[in-house]
Amino acid sequence: MALAVERVREIAERVAASSGLEVVEVEFLGGGSARMLRVFLDKPAAGNDPLAGVTHEDCANFSREFGTILDVEDVVPGGSYTLEVSSPGLDRKLTKAADFARFAGSRIKLMTRQPVNNNRHFEGRLEKFENDRLTLDLSVASHKSRKKMGSAAGQKIEIEFANVEKANLVPEI
Repeated sequence: MALAVERVREIAERVAASSGLEVVEVEFLGGGSARMLRVFLDKPAAGNDPLAGVTHEDCANFSREFGTILDVEDVVPGGSYTLEVSSPGLDRKLTKAADFARFAGSRIKLMTRQPVNNNRHFEGRLEKFENDRLTLDLSVASHKSRKKMGSAAGQKIEIEFANVEKANLVPEI
């Protein structure tokens, strides 16, 4: 199945690039007749502007072209599946180094693999991403997150990119 996911991702990235889009994530969910292939797209040129992202029309066009290629090339093994294409949302996952560089200045929540200052959960403004290190200003964290972070709240902290287990944008609307 890992090979199929890589082939599907490769096709998705090729189709997305032809429309000025990028693939954020590809995931297979479920099993049997209830299988779902979910693809999240973004528009790199949109930057930090949440209103300038992927449109419904972008998703529909991608879905038509991508779905046709998958079916013609019989890339998804095991019969029927449902294809779902959407934007990653305002609280999108940050997974690649390029995501952190692109969203510098944004509020994020993250969890580390190993504790940093006796904590694994952080929320703050991503001040910068340089040399595979994130600098977070924790003073902008929500009240709930400040309680979790304890004495680290209100400080600036550096975290190695390799230590980031999971990260998401925090919508500011």
